[in-house]
Amino acid sequence: MYRVVEDFLQDWHANAGGTLSVFKAMTNDKLDFSITEGHNSLGWLAWHLTGAAGSIAKHVIGLDVPCPKRDEPVPLSVVEITHRYEIIANAILKEAEKLTPEDLLTEVNGFTGPTTKGKMLFNLIEHQTHHRGQMTVLLRQAGLNVPPVLGPTKEMSQQR
Repeated sequence: MYRVVEDFLQDWHANAGGTLSVFKAMTNDKLDFSITEGHNSLGWLAWHLTGAAGSIAKHVIGLDVPCPKRDEPVPLSVVEITHRYEIIANAILKEAEKLTPEDLLTEVNGFTGPTTKGKMLFNLIEHQTHHRGQMTVLLRQAGLNVPPVLGPTKEMSQQR
């Protein structure tokens, strides 16, 4: 749970940057790649992260950020998904700067019941990290390069 806004801002900046690097590693022809038919694809996961970031920030935490409509289809372009995510991620940074320590302790309705805005900011990052991990596995299985998010990747260690 966040009790100091600056801590969230630092974490969000780094986390969103890692997510953007994963998005940029995708290619349009691999957006529909999934581990097996019927499972979440790279494109679906990227769009889910884009929509969830906006939705959690706006509807649960109460930040003034844009978010895709629930029924909006997954774009067919990595550039479009990435652009929409960047807009939302930057808006979250801008709007979260306005939060006070008291705001972080304000109770909201979370996904499993009452919680605080500070906890939902933590959950926002955890949710993103979870799905970004799924995406890195799919990138490798799809034959795409895995970017370094929290440290060197296998591809980087082979270049030494």
